[in-house]
Amino acid sequence: MKAPPPPAAPETPTFDALGLKPELVEALTSLGYEEPTPIQAAALPPLLAQKDLLGIAATGTGKTAAFALPLLQHLTPGAAGPHSTSALVLVPTRELAMQVSEAIHRYGQKLGVSVLPLYGGQEIGRQLRVLKRGVDVIVATPGRALDHLRRKTMKLDQVRTVVLDEADEMLDMGFADDLEAILSETPEKRQTALFSATLPPRIASIAERHLRSPVRVRIEKEKLEAGEMPRVRQTAYIVPRAFKIATLGRVLDLESPTAAIVFCRTRTEVDELTTSLNGRGWRAHALHGGMSQEQRDRVIKQFKSQAADLLIATDVAARGLDIPRLTHVVNFDVPNAPEAYVHRIGRTGRAGREGVAITLVEPREHRLLRNIERLTGQRIEVTAVPTVSDLRARRLEMIRSSLRETLVAGELDGFRGIAEDLSGEFSVMDVAAAAIKLLQEKEDEGKDSSEQDIPQMSAPTERKGPRPERSGPPGRSSDRSERPARSPRTERPERGERPERGERPERAERGEREDRGPARPPRAPEWNVTRLFIGAGRTAGMRPADLVGAIAGEAGLESSRIGAIHIADMYSIVEVPEPDAARIISALKGSTLRGRKVTVRRDTRD
Repeated sequence: MKAPPPPAAPETPTFDALGLKPELVEALTSLGYEEPTPIQAAALPPLLAQKDLLGIAATGTGKTAAFALPLLQHLTPGAAGPHSTSALVLVPTRELAMQVSEAIHRYGQKLGVSVLPLYGGQEIGRQLRVLKRGVDVIVATPGRALDHLRRKTMKLDQVRTVVLDEADEMLDMGFADDLEAILSETPEKRQTALFSATLPPRIASIAERHLRSPVRVRIEKEKLEAGEMPRVRQTAYIVPRAFKIATLGRVLDLESPTAAIVFCRTRTEVDELTTSLNGRGWRAHALHGGMSQEQRDRVIKQFKSQAADLLIATDVAARGLDIPRLTHVVNFDVPNAPEAYVHRIGRTGRAGREGVAITLVEPREHRLLRNIERLTGQRIEVTAVPTVSDLRARRLEMIRSSLRETLVAGELDGFRGIAEDLSGEFSVMDVAAAAIKLLQEKEDEGKDSSEQDIPQMSAPTERKGPRPERSGPPGRSSDRSERPARSPRTERPERGERPERGERPERAERGEREDRGPARPPRAPEWNVTRLFIGAGRTAGMRPADLVGAIAGEAGLESSRIGAIHIADMYSIVEVPEPDAARIISALKGSTLRGRKVTVRRDTRD
């Protein structure tokens, strides 16, 4: 008797089937979104039903759309009165505030929704003007939101939806008191969604106090199959977004892949990149979920039959794709999660052959490489973008190889007459050099577009390879070591000044290091520094983590650029890059530290 077949995996619902407004579905389609991610498929139904939600999922899994779409679904544009808002989204850093507000604007553009990001370092006048009129959605860092509440320039009595995004990150940056103060100003009858990468006791406590019978959604990190990583040479190029297409064209010219898949995030990006690469002389075909099955089958058949060199695809469209002759995998964007990177590069380097994985990294995304390195246990070499000279040297090397093959093959009698005629007038070396020059000029035809000046950028100096996995400090959930990767949308400054985790709970704070005896001399910074005086110290409970979190979150300065921190009883001194000092002072003056306003100025001993 035959065993019954295993039950089929449930199909992922489409955005349309989830009951979203047609304007939202249209916006998602135009942005190239193919199907909901697991966190979206799990979180959208309860949020659309106006239930509270506690979502635990890795960063980079699509949490923004998971809370933004229901928020927009329930919103009545223009309903908020002066100084008021209908929805409040709290995020830990200004970068995330900008990214989330941009995403909500894109999703809700056809609904006429107004969105305002609030963060330190912004011109306060513009914020005040928009708040005075009223705004549908506010996306704010806790410090700046609390500042406006105290100024009476923002009211939360009309809020219907509150979202806490990256809640564990906000607590780590010292915003716990600010969050409590902000939530106390919102109506009790509101919908609240809390998203976090982990669920330590502090997050569970906030959820218990501020969420009403929440639906719990947990998306576990995808388990990778056991086995060795494929034999793949992994390289990354750090390049500004505006130069990514030119860089890709140059890298492809240098690598000369037999066949390559270039992965993009959305179908819109796939179509645009396919057009650009075809214009540069490559035979590129697009593959995404917006194509019919017949079109997709035809593209894959052409790629397998060598009628195309490049396949430009989304992850969804490339599922299950196996191309034996594939030599290169290119990540046009850093994947949202390290697991996605492993799945992508696993398509090459098979059957004992060595493959090549190339990743184009924007300057602020370099930390995502470390997340990938931690997962794979392998280094990703960060390499300078090939120069025009590199390209020409490569083409000459290819010409040399072609000439060698032609000489070995023989059958040159039909061409000896021309060579003999010219050798009577010129040297044989000059004749050969002229022939090589003609070949190179032919190779260079149509390549000018990829030979524009591309800024050479290097990885930050602190990046020295994978960091070991660490367990949390005493009193903090150890599942922090499971912290997943961060997407380009959610990258955050590192909190380099927190006490070390793991086996050293007694370690002193940075401001007390002078009591610990001789220390290794600090490495000289690579920029001019100035010292800032901050009018709060140990007596006020100030910690290095508070200062780093405030400067990184409100002023947007990477923590790796923050220098020495000295915390005295009544004040603190922080070294920062001189060019950023004025901006940091302005941002901190407009925010709070440890829940209160403090004096911030240049240290007079400078």
